[in-house]
Amino acid sequence: MNKVYKNADEAIIGIKDGMTLMLGGFGLCGIPENCISALLKSGVKELTCISNNAGVDDFGLGLLLKTRQIKKMISSYVGENAEFERQFLQGELQVDLVPQGTLATRVAMTGLGIPAFFTPAGYGTEIAEGKEVREFNGKKYLMEMALHANFSIVKAWKGDTLGNLVFRKTTRNFSAPMAKAGDITIAEVEHLVQPGELDPDNIHVPGIYVHRIFEGKNYEKRIERRTVSK
Repeated sequence: MNKVYKNADEAIIGIKDGMTLMLGGFGLCGIPENCISALLKSGVKELTCISNNAGVDDFGLGLLLKTRQIKKMISSYVGENAEFERQFLQGELQVDLVPQGTLATRVAMTGLGIPAFFTPAGYGTEIAEGKEVREFNGKKYLMEMALHANFSIVKAWKGDTLGNLVFRKTTRNFSAPMAKAGDITIAEVEHLVQPGELDPDNIHVPGIYVHRIFEGKNYEKRIERRTVSK
C-alpha cells in the first residue's frame, strides 16, 4: 500500500462538507500548516474541528474560521482568536469547551478502543450539564465520551514512507493520540525518509495508524506571543 502523497492538496482528497476533523498541534506549535492551507483552498465547509486551540485570526484554524468553513469547534483554549469570539457571541459558531486534560484523554481513549471514562474535572460546572455522574470513593465523577474523527490531520518532524512518525518536544501533546483516533490519518512531515532511517526506539506513532503522508513545505512556525527581555 502506497501511503506517500505528492502534497497537501492530494492528501486531503475525500474530506467532504460536514465531516469531523482532528487537527494536531499545541497552540501554533506543530500545527499541520500545509493541510490547513489546502482545506482553505478546497472550500470544504460545515466542518466540526477537534483541536486544542482555534488558531489566531490570520493563521492556523483561524483561517478556516474567517471563511466560515467551520461550524463547530471542540477545543480547550480559544483565547487568542478574536474572530472565534465574535462568531461565538453572535451565535454563528457552535462551541464545546473541554478541559485540556479531558480533551486529551477523550482523544486517547478512541485509540485504546475505550468508548467512555470517568473524570472529576468539570463536575459542578456547566460542563457537567446532561452528563452521567457517578460517585467513586466519596467523590463525584463525570462520564466523558471518547472523541472520534473522519480524518485526523497531524504534523510531525520526521516520517518514513511507511507512515512511522517522530515528533519534536511539545508537538506530541495532541498529535500523537489524534493520529490514532481517525478513520483516516494524514501526516505532513518536515522530513520524509526511507524505511530503516528512523530509530525504532524513537518512533512515537507506528505507521499502522497513518494512511497518508507527504513532505510539507514553507513552514512559518509562528509563535503566538513572543516575549523578550527589555
